[in-house]
Amino acid sequence: MTATPAAVRAVWSDFGGVLTPPIDRDLEDFCAREGLPAAAFRRAMAEVARPFGGDVMAPLDTPLISEEEWARRMATELARDTGVEADLSGFGERWFRGRRTNDAWLRFLRELRDGGLFVGMLSNMPPAWDRQWRRMIEPDGLFDALVLSFEAGSRKPERRIFEIAAEAAGVPAESCVLIDDSAANCAGAEAAGWRAVHFTDAEQASARLRPLLALPSGV
Repeated sequence: MTATPAAVRAVWSDFGGVLTPPIDRDLEDFCAREGLPAAAFRRAMAEVARPFGGDVMAPLDTPLISEEEWARRMATELARDTGVEADLSGFGERWFRGRRTNDAWLRFLRELRDGGLFVGMLSNMPPAWDRQWRRMIEPDGLFDALVLSFEAGSRKPERRIFEIAAEAAGVPAESCVLIDDSAANCAGAEAAGWRAVHFTDAEQASARLRPLLALPSGV
């Protein structure tokens, strides 16, 4: 007989690409504001990340190098690739300028928390961006816990960060679900014994999530 899966009691939401528009869209907007070619910017990110394993955000969000050093390396790569002399100082402030919040998903998370579920944010977050994201979304009263890569010393999709998050929620792994726009992060969550919902938009994710939850049917 197949065991019935445990109901989800802890919902962990990603930040970038879930509580904000898709990262690719934000990157296009940023490059347009800064007058930088987006394709070259992506290539530069890949080159800067190569010594750290290839994930484009790995240098920043554990962190392995400072944002200032990352910006210098990015400027060097952009100049080598395109001849563009880019000033990326204060990158975090400029990256968050004009970023929008996914209000539909924010409302859904509030609904879940008001219904009695544990709601947390689990994000690969550079330390230099901590102040900026908090200006977009006030965590108090929304999230029961924050697990951020730069504080945890681990990043998605590594198993350890999911263990830390389950401990913070006070529930077993099988009672946790990750909502993330990265398929690799979702796979990492499932490998750690979690459920996962690969986020494309708030309507799709909420429809997939509701049947998993330990909530009254009317919530």
